[in-house]
This record gives sequence, C-alpha cells and structure tokens, in this order.
Amino acid sequence: MLNLSVVLEDSARNVPDRTAVVFGDLRLPYSMINTFANQVANLLVSRGIGKGDKVALACPNLPYFPFVYFGILKTGATVVPLNVLLQAREIAYHLQDSEAKTLFCFEGTAELPLGERGKEGFEAAPGCEHFFVLPATPLATESPYGESIWAALSGMPGEFETVQTGPDDTAVILYTSGTTGQPKGAELSHQNMLLNCMVSDDMFPKSPDGDVFLAVLPLFHSFGQTCVMNVGLRRRGTLVLLPRFEPGDALELMRKEGVTFFAGVPTMYWGMLSKIHAEGAEVPTTLKVAVAGGASAPVEVLKDFEQTFGVGILEGYGLSETSPVACFNQPGRPTKPGTIGTPIWGVEMKLIDGDWKTIEGEGPGEIAVRGHNVMKGYYNRPEATAEVMRDGWFRTGDIATRDADGYYAIIDRAKDMIIRGGFNVYPRELEEVLMTHPAVSLAAVVGVPHESHGEEVKAYVIRTPGATITEDELIAWCKENMAAYKYPRIVEFRDSLPMTATGKILKRELR
Repeated sequence: MLNLSVVLEDSARNVPDRTAVVFGDLRLPYSMINTFANQVANLLVSRGIGKGDKVALACPNLPYFPFVYFGILKTGATVVPLNVLLQAREIAYHLQDSEAKTLFCFEGTAELPLGERGKEGFEAAPGCEHFFVLPATPLATESPYGESIWAALSGMPGEFETVQTGPDDTAVILYTSGTTGQPKGAELSHQNMLLNCMVSDDMFPKSPDGDVFLAVLPLFHSFGQTCVMNVGLRRRGTLVLLPRFEPGDALELMRKEGVTFFAGVPTMYWGMLSKIHAEGAEVPTTLKVAVAGGASAPVEVLKDFEQTFGVGILEGYGLSETSPVACFNQPGRPTKPGTIGTPIWGVEMKLIDGDWKTIEGEGPGEIAVRGHNVMKGYYNRPEATAEVMRDGWFRTGDIATRDADGYYAIIDRAKDMIIRGGFNVYPRELEEVLMTHPAVSLAAVVGVPHESHGEEVKAYVIRTPGATITEDELIAWCKENMAAYKYPRIVEFRDSLPMTATGKILKRELR
C-alpha cells in the first residue's frame, strides 16, 4: 500500500485543527480539507469511478484544487491536472488522450471563461461521462454549466477508507509535449510523486516555527504540485493560495500572512524586484526560503534578490517527467549561482551524446536522469517513451555542462521548446495550428528574448498567394485558437524562410 494521499491524511490525523489552506478570508484546517476530500472520493465511487480510472481537474489555485486532487487519489484513480488556459478543443484532446471518465472544472470568471470551455471540451470527448462544476461563488449548488460539486457532495459521508494502491500504480498524468508534436501524458506513480515530495521536503530548509507557503505557482503544474502543495501539506505547513501572479498581490500576501517559503519561476522574482525598485513597495521580512526553477534565472536577478530580501535563491532543475525535481543547490553544500546544483538523493545524472553514449568531464552534453523520480512512460505512447528512455535513463532534451564539483549548468535546449514565463510552449504544435489558417502557407515558430517572460513566442509566416492578412489579424486569430500562454505575440511575414537542402527550416538562423 502506497498512496500519495498520505501527505494530506497524515497531517490531518496529527494536526487536525492547524490551518492548511488560506484563501482570502477563508482559513481551512487540515481536518476540513481531508473531510472534503473524503466526500469527493465517496462521490466518485457512487458514480462508478474507482481504481485505475482517470479523472481530470481544471482549476486554478483555489481551495477546490487540493481537496479534489486528494479525493481522486483516495479512490485509487489517477489525477489528470489540466492547464486552466487551455481552449475547448485542447481540453477535449486531453480528456480523450488520457481516457478521462470525469472532469472537475472551475466555473471560471469573465476573464477566464473556464466553465464554458470545459463544458464544450467535455461534450466533444464522448468517453468522458461525468462533469462537475466548481462554482465561482462559494457553496453555490447551481451552475449554468452543469452539476455543482456542492449539490453532488450533499449527503456524502465525510469518512472514506483509502483504496490500496501499489507503489507503481499511476497517481498523476501530467501533460507535456516534451519537445515536439501533440502534448503527451507523463505517467507518474505514487512512488514517483511521494518520494519526490519527501526528498524535496527533507532538502528544503525549514523554519523553526513552521512554514507558510505562498502557492502562486500553478498547482496543475508539476513544480507547484510537488514543491509547494505536496511538500507544504507533508510539512504540516499553511498554503496561502494566489490564483494569478501579480507582483503587488504576491508581496502584499507575503507581508500579511507571514510567508516563510516562496517557490517561483525567475520572471516572478524579476516582477517582485521591479515592483519594489520602481514603486518602493515594502519588502516582506518573514521570508526564509526562496526556490527557483522552470527556467534559468539571470545571475543579476539572483544577486538583486539576495541584496533586497536578505535571502539567497536556491536554484533547481526538473521536468514533468521527473516528478519534477532532479537537481538542486542543496543546503550543506556551497550554492553556485547560475547552476542547477547537484542531483538530489536517490537520483543519478549524466551527460550523453545523441547516441546515448556517456560524456565524461565538463561536457557539454544532454542531461540524462535515472532514479525514483523518473516517469513510467508516456501514456499509451510506447514509441515516444522508447525515444526518451533506455535502461531506466530518461534523456531530457536539455544541454548542460558539469564542473569539477559535480554542479550542472544548463546552456541550451536540444530541441526547440520555448519557455515563456515558466510555461513550456512547443513550436511544432503552434505551427500545425497556424497552418490551418487559409492565409498561411508556411510557418515557423521560435522563441525570442523577452525582458520579463524570459522568451516571447514569434511566428515567421509565408502568406498564401494573394492573401492580405495583417499581423494584428493573425495574432487575434491565434488568440482564439491557442491557450493564452502559447499564442504568438509577434508575427513577421516573409517571402521565404531559410532552409537546408532537404527542406528543413533553419530555426537557428531565424533566432
């Protein structure tokens, strides 16, 4: 028996009255989060959902997320977290590809019409049988989009005996395209997720009086899920939920709630520093631990943050396929700014070439990872799995160097993936959508440097003969057909694109 839900259950048993989740004026104790999770589990079982089934969850950082997430796990089912910025057709794809039987979906707001998109996506995925709405109004029993979770939970018992799952049973499917094509579901076992949580918890410094985590990294993403939600609950800390990062809001919540632990992508640190320097915003004084990942942090940001906050940023590295943490600047060893540190406990890393041969010394080479954190594989994609896994090793697609002390530093990506504001954007997927527009003859998408997002998405387009579409018109169309974090903000029209003799577009020249 090994079930990831133990990170909530153990804390609920031992500190039932301690505040687990803070959202606005709401303060929810561990006992309440666990009771809601038990009710969700009973609801799912009553609808015929159980061990081995897939259940999707589309929800920003709201109290719904943890109790639905752990409720799904308690039944032995697999959680499929969905990015809340997905459009309806993308939601339908994820539901069908994961074979999800149920979707829990936040009702949304005027700015984020998730309920509308979720309902449309659900209706376009015939294998998905149940649709539960998480209302924007607390405890609302009705929704224009479908069955409210509060109506569905009415009368459900608050006790549930967690279903026995084995260490290798799938706990979570996290979607990533790796580097190319349609998104693929990385299957992560209970052991993958639980060990990564436990090792991270043991590795991250602790505050003597307990930790308060600012949960602004999306919980549907592996970084926020493992390093904030799961670590925070296992540590019996308090999660302060912020659904959308805005530097002023983050700083205000840090001060108001006495936040001690912050994990974020480099652009978040950049945003908070800009707010402080430009507007003289007050610097929070309770912060003890700062963790960065998702993209390489500029060394100037690292220096500025330490000078401003009096806390050094600990950089790490990981991927959805590695649960996610693989490497970290660990306490007890010197921190080297600009590096991702050394492999975490129980994990090995090496540099390889294109033929999987080990590269000794400094490199550079592609990072390969082996250990308890590596996924089972891509769901229903044996060929894609075989491309990236061999003898337990997972090849990451990231190029790095390694110094004499064993510290790794990322220098480039082996493929063309763009990281925009901490989100992975996959050019080929966008190119395929762009090519469906009647005015687009050929398209190539690349990342270009951007001051706050790290990279911005740019599309080079050859128009079809006679087409007169403008940059603004094409960007507006992309906005309607791609998630908000994906669509190109810059379009450049060209008569031709640089190519090899075999017709492959030379993206390095476009960059």
